[in-house]
Amino acid sequence: MTSLNITSATADPALLDLPWNLPLDTWPEDSIATLPKGISRHLVRFAYLSGYVIAIKETSGEMARSEYEMLRTLQRMDIPCVDPLAVITNRRDNDGNELNPVLVTRHLKFSLPYRALYSQRLRPDTAARLVDALALLLVRLHIIGFYWGDVSLSNTLFRRDAGAFAAYLVDAETGKLYPGGLSNGQRENDLEVARVNIAGELLDLEAGDRLDEDVDAVDVAAGIVAKYRSLWKELTGTETFSDAERWRINDRVERLNDLGFDIEELAIKTTEGGTQVKIQPKVVDAGHHSRRLLRLTGLDAQENQARRLLNDLDAYRSKNDRVELDEEMVAHEWAARVFEPVVRAIPRELRGRLEPAEVFHQMLEHRWYLSQAQGRDVPIAEALTSYINDVLRHRRDEQMVIAPPTGAITLPTAIQLEHEEDDWRSKV
Repeated sequence: MTSLNITSATADPALLDLPWNLPLDTWPEDSIATLPKGISRHLVRFAYLSGYVIAIKETSGEMARSEYEMLRTLQRMDIPCVDPLAVITNRRDNDGNELNPVLVTRHLKFSLPYRALYSQRLRPDTAARLVDALALLLVRLHIIGFYWGDVSLSNTLFRRDAGAFAAYLVDAETGKLYPGGLSNGQRENDLEVARVNIAGELLDLEAGDRLDEDVDAVDVAAGIVAKYRSLWKELTGTETFSDAERWRINDRVERLNDLGFDIEELAIKTTEGGTQVKIQPKVVDAGHHSRRLLRLTGLDAQENQARRLLNDLDAYRSKNDRVELDEEMVAHEWAARVFEPVVRAIPRELRGRLEPAEVFHQMLEHRWYLSQAQGRDVPIAEALTSYINDVLRHRRDEQMVIAPPTGAITLPTAIQLEHEEDDWRSKV
């Protein structure tokens, strides 16, 4: 242990207490957190550290350091990815034998690998949403010049985002960053890798009778190509239209905002005769709604969650004659009078079931279904009580989905989450 080397930007002294003198596959059960995980070419295990969970991957020293630095770079560029904590090298057992270096990352709360996002079988709508989320992540990576090289569902974690999923990069081992941007060939190669890998992963589920019979693995995998191309065109394409159709500039910006992107620069050019205008988004970044919500309320939420919360904020502003008031003042009032009381009303034992923003979103959905079923505008307090008792109490914790303490992660009960998400709608 005296030769142990730890490279970390924010070193946690508790790292020294973990049994680094043992091969990772022999760590004692009291050090291991049994969580669902994806397929990996390396041995990966989860462990408890200072009140949170870390993921530990055995690899080579060079690859661990390279991936650690790449993940830190992606974080600085606001790309959704896991948080790199440390690289640990010079590990030796009690007999002095050399052990593999490891990369340590923080477990992403409320996230699940794709294999844990089905109950009995992965259904068509869920499969499509996962692929859509991965396509958006891939577009964001390509825009900053990142070539992934191993795009797959297994190398991605998914968090629920107001009925959709948000994708986070987990494995950056094969990734490279090109400051000058990617060539079309590099982008197409990543797309082909994604298509082949996703098809293989879904066919693997099919072989285990865990893919809905209505899901065509090849078609779903091909869907990432179509989704990617439409997103890429929307974000980087050039439009030409008549001078009388200048409204299309704002329309294009709104479509990009709806996809969760902001515009840093627009290139508008009038051609000879002044009848044509071209619009070209030069640099874009994701998170339009989440950043607006954070600026107005201090709430940090996923993009679709933020869009839903902002819609409720806008409705509150209109309903309560606050349209003429300062937006930030109204947002503060909404947070204090609407959002925070809902979150505080959640019983303590249920607060790990979902993120607060997701709880609020689902409560609004539940209220809408109740109102439709009863033909009246159900008050928030009544809808919240119904949601807590009829829906939330029957969900499992997503902050940390833990399987039974066995050597194999079989997840016999914790992977019922997707059916539970749909079942709550049928309760109203």
